[in-house]
Amino acid sequence: MKTCPECNTDVACTADSGTCWCMSYPPVLSVPASDNLACLCPTCLAKRVNSKLDDIYQEYTTEDLVRLAKPYAANTQLIENIDYTKENGYMVLSAWYLLKRGKCCGNGCRHCPYGNASTNNANNVG
Repeated sequence: MKTCPECNTDVACTADSGTCWCMSYPPVLSVPASDNLACLCPTCLAKRVNSKLDDIYQEYTTEDLVRLAKPYAANTQLIENIDYTKENGYMVLSAWYLLKRGKCCGNGCRHCPYGNASTNNANNVG
């Protein structure tokens, strides 16, 4: 058992066995120096990954982003702060979740990475 260095929550890490819950997160963070390999808790890691994804969205084409997300499309377990956030009791789908779909659904989702977000639909929570 380890402790998250950001929030002091206990973290169960099983990466040494070859599988760990964190391996379902997009691999977008650089590997820390070997003397600083502290595990983050699911919430802190999700927030850090989402922040890095925001940077990546500005740097890459939509096609490149879809290729990055495609290996995670089959992962049906949604991760809060990566696949969605909660707002006023609703799930708001993230650009990462929509990229995993591989194409625009045409519903004018707020975080549409395909350039089709609706700017006038206040009820749109996708």
